[in-house]
Amino acid sequence: MTFGLRSLTLRVIALSTLWAVLSLIVISTIITTLYRQSSERGFDSVLSAHLFHLIGSVGVSESGFLTGSPDLGDLRFSEPQSGWYWSVEPVSGGLKGTLRSPSMTEIIPSPDTAEVPFNANFQRNYVTQGINGEEIEVFENEFVLDTTNRVARFRVMGNRTELENEIDGFERRLFVYLAMFGLGMIAINALAILLGLQPLRRVSDALAQVREGTAKRLTGTFPAEIEPLANETNALIDNNRRIVERARTQVGNLAHSLKTPLAVMLNESRSIGGDRGKLLAGQASAMQNQLDHYLQRARVAAQRDSVVYRTPVVEALTSMARVIQKLKPEISVAFVHPKHEILFGGERADLEEIVGNLLENASKWGRRDVRLSIETPPGERQAKTFQLLVEDDGPGIPEEMAKKVLRRGTRLDEKTPGTGLGLAIVNELVREYGGNLTLGRSDLGGLKVTVELSAAS
Repeated sequence: MTFGLRSLTLRVIALSTLWAVLSLIVISTIITTLYRQSSERGFDSVLSAHLFHLIGSVGVSESGFLTGSPDLGDLRFSEPQSGWYWSVEPVSGGLKGTLRSPSMTEIIPSPDTAEVPFNANFQRNYVTQGINGEEIEVFENEFVLDTTNRVARFRVMGNRTELENEIDGFERRLFVYLAMFGLGMIAINALAILLGLQPLRRVSDALAQVREGTAKRLTGTFPAEIEPLANETNALIDNNRRIVERARTQVGNLAHSLKTPLAVMLNESRSIGGDRGKLLAGQASAMQNQLDHYLQRARVAAQRDSVVYRTPVVEALTSMARVIQKLKPEISVAFVHPKHEILFGGERADLEEIVGNLLENASKWGRRDVRLSIETPPGERQAKTFQLLVEDDGPGIPEEMAKKVLRRGTRLDEKTPGTGLGLAIVNELVREYGGNLTLGRSDLGGLKVTVELSAAS
């Protein structure tokens, strides 16, 4: 639901569809209204013409009977109970007889003049019920037939139900055609929108390639509306790369500028000797360690926030396992990994430093066996994370000391050579990459270090 609200494609398609539906509704309403008005006017015109024709076709005989054989030119007036009728009836005295169309098999009563009055031309029209229950419209006129002022009532009746059925049929056909046209228009509109927004997807794919490290810039041909965005993005990427390179250069210059003074301090501490010399040497070494640590953190932070590097994990760790095996032939180093390659979202040197410290620590404390494993979430070929597990069969670390050994300079055994910086450096480096490091007990009997890191696509 949230994606639908945020999707530009869905919003544009929804708005265009709504506009198309509203437009078709308005168009259909206008067309049906105009058609109804036109049909009703035509219907009334036909009845009015038939009425005048009927008046002109009827006369009075010398004996006072209505005479005439009206032919209104419509076969429906000859078809019994068709809904189309005409009649001529006497109104004043001295007039006899009644004339009716063959279709009018029964008398259709006329309403009282008080209910439906005549206009100034002695005409009126009204709607009533026909012989078969159909709705008929009546045009009626009272007309003086001769000089003795004998008046007859002329009526022409048309089947209004037939008219309504024709109008309803037209509306149904119109709605079907407009619906078909509307669906086609919506489909074409959606296709045009999808094709029109396709360049934005190309920009998104190009940015994903830059983020994953498979491309350095946005490449390809973009429409004139999107090309400025692509150019500005490329300029931003280039500027970010220059800033990172400049920061790295400055960090390197800082490291080089401090190395000489530190080397002088170390040499002077050795020449001084005694407790003061040891104190100076210790402080100089601490400064060197701190300098290396924070220079590394600055480098990792700079490259992590710019472009994601891609390092093949299995390839890098295979060579490291071989190196440790050669350096420690008395230790058996097992490397367990999946068949498919996994890409680490960082530099190879950082991955090697993480695993190198852990393998060195495991080979130092392990008796015979060290195991290096790579694990990914089950069922995910393109996982977003992966785990590195380094295990040994050494004494392990007590649970209450697990957090303490991750602090810089902490050593559980002062007799064993080392600075106490290994696990702390690994932990800080892992956290700089947004990962996580945990300590536990291995089924080999010793320490199990689990490192979770981000994977690149």
